[in-house]
Amino acid sequence: MNPVSSPYFDPEFDRLAERIYGPVCKVSIDNESLEDCTMVKIDSVNKQGLLLEVVQVLTDMNLTISKGYISSDAGWFMDVFHVKDERGKKITEQRVINYIKKAICANTATTSKVRARTNKLSEFEPTVIEMTGADRPGLFSEISAALADLHCNIVEAHAWSHNARLACVAHISDQSSHTPIDDRRLAAIEDHLTTVLRATTARKDYTNDQEVKTAGLPEGDGTMTTVERRLHQLMLSVRDFDGPARPLSSWMIPIGSDSDDEERKTSHVEVESCDEKGYSIVTVQCKDRRRLMFDTVCTLTDMQYVIFHASVYSHEGYAFQEYFIRHIDGCALNTEGEKERVVKCLEAAIERRVCEGVRLELCADDRVGLLSDITRVLRENGLVVVRADVATEGEKAVNAFYVREISGNDIDMAEFVESIKREMGPIDLAIKDETVVIRPSLPERSRFSIGDMLKSQIERFSHNFVTIK
Repeated sequence: MNPVSSPYFDPEFDRLAERIYGPVCKVSIDNESLEDCTMVKIDSVNKQGLLLEVVQVLTDMNLTISKGYISSDAGWFMDVFHVKDERGKKITEQRVINYIKKAICANTATTSKVRARTNKLSEFEPTVIEMTGADRPGLFSEISAALADLHCNIVEAHAWSHNARLACVAHISDQSSHTPIDDRRLAAIEDHLTTVLRATTARKDYTNDQEVKTAGLPEGDGTMTTVERRLHQLMLSVRDFDGPARPLSSWMIPIGSDSDDEERKTSHVEVESCDEKGYSIVTVQCKDRRRLMFDTVCTLTDMQYVIFHASVYSHEGYAFQEYFIRHIDGCALNTEGEKERVVKCLEAAIERRVCEGVRLELCADDRVGLLSDITRVLRENGLVVVRADVATEGEKAVNAFYVREISGNDIDMAEFVESIKREMGPIDLAIKDETVVIRPSLPERSRFSIGDMLKSQIERFSHNFVTIK
């Protein structure tokens, strides 16, 4: 028998980029160049999804991105971000600066080892389940009650409702042992929750959307999938961008307003072509808010588009974003149908997290069935949960809900507070009314748009980051 030989791989091959270009990742923090914000500069070998991971690091630290310039042509990734902390100040704490550098550079490395490690749960980590389906008033409360009846402890849960769809990611454990749910019980739990989701089938066009499954590590570009990114993916999978038109009242514009349909929109997205360079140019204009850039970059990445160049800017409460993209196969958006889908998906991504209604923050001693009891009280008071973030911190359960009155009327907060104290006993409750009248007047196309420049001189942009006036 002939001996079998395998190809030789130089062990130094993985360090080739570093040997050619220098360090694979370089992050510099500049507090001297600008008076009112910190400049974060990143130079790195590029990979698909890297921009999303960088934006994720910055937003997870509650930093606000006021400006950004991105270029990732020719296999190299160069970004400049202008950021501020939660107080609107520069980042001066050395511990935070060191963390930013370490976290961004860690994401530039290959994630194959991380993927293998994170796909194996320890015996003490909770089981993660995902639910998608047609939303209806009280559905999140019914899900919470069903899990309590099945003797499951909800360690953490996140839910979004948009365009009559619901996406929920829940971390659950056994009520008595606080260990992951075994496979036999998990199958029964999935069946029961699917029945809950399918309880109302009056809307015939949504009957195939219901799904409950154990969360795995989604296949994709190899980047780490956070809960927020997974919620975007789940909403995309049930096509919430094709949902029914939102009622006029949900935009908080007074009835009788003279504004036309275009003025009623809180966001404006359009797709143009840059034929000479083979890009599609996506522009986004909308009211600015936290995590906006993460939501738009996340959506484009998960739709399998590569962002080669971009500029983002916010001013006086409005945001302008411009992305130069191609599909992962190297093609621009060639058909009107493809362009329309990108527009609708980005508009949906922006709307999913729009804060409207009342934000309730509740903190209480953790116990089995607590979430079920809280959501039951909300439902009994005619309140609909449109977004939820539930977490356990030590012996405390920390819950945040965005709620609105089921018929669109103002919420009688005094009656609600009395009701929840009567039902729940001692509980810390904070209320923030985030219902605002939105009468958008979107600014003209930003003067620092890189569109015209990239159409004629994209090579220069690839090597220089300058403030464009």
